[in-house]
Amino acid sequence: MKKIYLPVMLLLLTFTSCKKFLEEKPNGLLTPDNYYNSQDQIRAAVNGAYLGLNSPFATGIGVAVSSVFSLEYITGYTQRPRPSGYEDNQFIQLTGIDQANGTLQTWWTSSYYPIENCNSIIANVSKTNVVNETVRDNFLAEAYFLRAYYYFQLVRLYGSVPLKITPTTDLENTQLEKAPVADIYNQIVSDLTTAEQAGLPWTDKTGHVSKGAIKSLLAKVYITMAGYPLNKGTEYYQKAYDKAKEVIESNQFSLFSNYSDLRNPSNYNSGEHIFMIQHDENTIPNIMHFSLMPYPEQPISIQPSYSGAMAPAKEFYDSYQAGDQRVKEKNFYYTEHEQYGNASNIIKLPMPYIYKYWNDQAEISGRDGSNFPLIRYADILLLCAEARANIDGGTTSDATALNAYNQVYRRAFPGAPAVASVALNEVLKERYWELAYEFQTWYDMQRTRKAFDVANNKIVDLIGYKAPLHTRAFREQDLLWPIPLTEVQKDPNLGK
Repeated sequence: MKKIYLPVMLLLLTFTSCKKFLEEKPNGLLTPDNYYNSQDQIRAAVNGAYLGLNSPFATGIGVAVSSVFSLEYITGYTQRPRPSGYEDNQFIQLTGIDQANGTLQTWWTSSYYPIENCNSIIANVSKTNVVNETVRDNFLAEAYFLRAYYYFQLVRLYGSVPLKITPTTDLENTQLEKAPVADIYNQIVSDLTTAEQAGLPWTDKTGHVSKGAIKSLLAKVYITMAGYPLNKGTEYYQKAYDKAKEVIESNQFSLFSNYSDLRNPSNYNSGEHIFMIQHDENTIPNIMHFSLMPYPEQPISIQPSYSGAMAPAKEFYDSYQAGDQRVKEKNFYYTEHEQYGNASNIIKLPMPYIYKYWNDQAEISGRDGSNFPLIRYADILLLCAEARANIDGGTTSDATALNAYNQVYRRAFPGAPAVASVALNEVLKERYWELAYEFQTWYDMQRTRKAFDVANNKIVDLIGYKAPLHTRAFREQDLLWPIPLTEVQKDPNLGK
């Protein structure tokens, strides 16, 4: 009997509650004969596949250093208040990314390890008879969604990569050719449309994959395929619009009335939060609250030293229009805060800092257990408007698209009249402002090949644009990251 080697299976988890379903329970090497033999075992295996969502956020040295911040550094709209090292500066300054940069390896393994887990789940659960067909198909839907999510992450970061959809049954023949980008996207769509057919509910308060998450991700995939690098155009903008419209017309999601509601734990996995990383302050804490604290250290926190990872470039912060509620104090940003332990003393901060991920409870416990949003309803609303504007030649008066755009716009500008038409570039700017520092902007820049010239308040071509914090303008070779050197050394095919 051959053993199945599953790297991520070392992190298999036991389901307990929505906040604890990522609690680690190591199991070591496994075989099909001693696993997938009960519903609880299958549930644990599927839970394990979620771990890769949080892996890029991990930090192991106690300060605000994490691979996830590279996605914001490379945009050129993000500064690092804490002194940065050589690897971070490659992204922050756009000096060119070294193939040996450790960030590349983290993103690579954060996708391929859980993909291997998904492959094992799909291969083994597909033939199981220990659960009924509906339960089986729902488990499979989660695995298909997660595999699609990880490949979507890989193909946008690295372009052509190996496409592996079967489990590893031994350690031989592990070297793989890179697949064409189009093939990878086709597999992503196949996985998501398969997941879409299962009986998952539209929402899932526990934080597991839902129908709403599947359809939302499919909309994001289609709009990416419509743009660069595949340039499939109108047909795929229509697919993106149709899928976003399904999410909207389900009436299962809604924008929160106040931006502070985004941070309220009682709202996690509901309302505006379509899909989130689940955290627990004791077992899998969120790094964001303390990583984004002001630097140099300010006495506004129980732990002020683990700070300074990311703050808005002044030029980007200043680009918000007068009256925009997103820059109202303690909505998306803040410039002052009460002193920790002495609320009557207001500390003025050296620059605007990001408030999106502030967690009041963390100030009591010293650990952040807040969930992190991966897909937000505001994203899908703006995606709907963007897709329709592309279909309609650059400006749209489509009722669904306008209603979607106006929901986001009028929350930012309460009392403003609804717009009767909206231009593509206005939608794109709204995406920059609304989704800032949610690790979405770089992907938008890649697929549209557009940038936001914040100094002149206009959308411009990405290639040739020099972002506020970069030392030079974007070049074509900046758009994809090199495959990690260690991976190329192990598999020369990846260097071709």
